[in-house]
Amino acid sequence: MLADCYYSSYWTLAGLRGQGFDYVGRQHHRRTTDFRCGQRLGREDHRVEWCKPVKPAWMDQPTSAGLPDQLTVRELRVRVGRRGFRTQVFVVVTTLLDAMLYSAHDIADLYGQRWHCELDLRSIKVALGMDVLRCRTPEMVRKELWMDVLASNLIRAVMVRAALSQGLYPRQLSFKGALQAVNGFTPALVFAEGAVVVALLDALLGSVAAHRVGQRPNRVEPRAVKRRPKAHKLLSVPRLKARKRLESGRAA
Repeated sequence: MLADCYYSSYWTLAGLRGQGFDYVGRQHHRRTTDFRCGQRLGREDHRVEWCKPVKPAWMDQPTSAGLPDQLTVRELRVRVGRRGFRTQVFVVVTTLLDAMLYSAHDIADLYGQRWHCELDLRSIKVALGMDVLRCRTPEMVRKELWMDVLASNLIRAVMVRAALSQGLYPRQLSFKGALQAVNGFTPALVFAEGAVVVALLDALLGSVAAHRVGQRPNRVEPRAVKRRPKAHKLLSVPRLKARKRLESGRAA
């Protein structure tokens, strides 16, 4: 599991280890890291023991009792030598304890892949148009969110099949290009039958595999918006009410 500092707690790491999963994430800002303690594995790289904290209110007693009193973790400091990144120095915590099998450089590179989470969220918000939710009730908002997540997973599944068919990695394909291809082939697939469906699916996978992204290692982007919003007043009342105000000669 790759995660940001919010998830780097004893409860998350211990729960994952109990299920057989390892964790790599940024150290939580409230936890102090002292490389003079623990078992030294290298420069600014050591293995320490985390003690079980007081049971949080959201966890039941049987679950808390089933977790170990101590958890062995590895902490290492990562220094980003390339300009353009907001954070230059930070600490990574992981349950990958073998320094011979998992070097500090490998752990740092692996944590760098966590940025794909942000890019995937951007794809959902921008490509699928989820940056502005249109439903008005909590129930419908939840349905809208789940539909967007479902659509995202379906597009990713198509990208995986297309990548495997061409000997590529899914990350080499464009999400937006895959979305456009799926939307383009859907009307024909709905009415197709038999061998035509197989032929259309093969053509769809070929089209998705043709939309590739360039080589962009260590890509940096300014944290700024290019397009300026239009200088209009904000609509603070229902549109119907605003129309009635205009018809009555009052300002909207």
